[in-house]
Amino acid sequence: MSTLQIQQVLAEMRALQARTAGGAGETLAASGALAPGAAAPAPGDFGRLLKESMDQVASMQNQATALAQAYETGDQRVDLTQVMLEVQKAGLAFRAMTEVRNKLLDAYTQVMNMSV
Repeated sequence: MSTLQIQQVLAEMRALQARTAGGAGETLAASGALAPGAAAPAPGDFGRLLKESMDQVASMQNQATALAQAYETGDQRVDLTQVMLEVQKAGLAFRAMTEVRNKLLDAYTQVMNMSV
């Protein structure tokens, strides 16, 4: 991975971090750098965002499991279509989270293998 590609990835990560921080996303310049006078995002926001995303995926999986168990026990309020949709959504969210993890590990490995 070239230095230019690494800079592009870092700029994208900064843009995503700023968007998740709320109004700070509007202060980013096109290059991904903060506009003059803008406050820098608080450190640890990326970690917090990642943890919240993982918690949300776990919640989706727990909800899908609970719906499936309710359907299996004969609960008339639970529809098979609803169960299948929730299970598919939870599976898709888990696969997306796994891909994000793989990309982060790949980026970390490449950064660690860079010569200084």
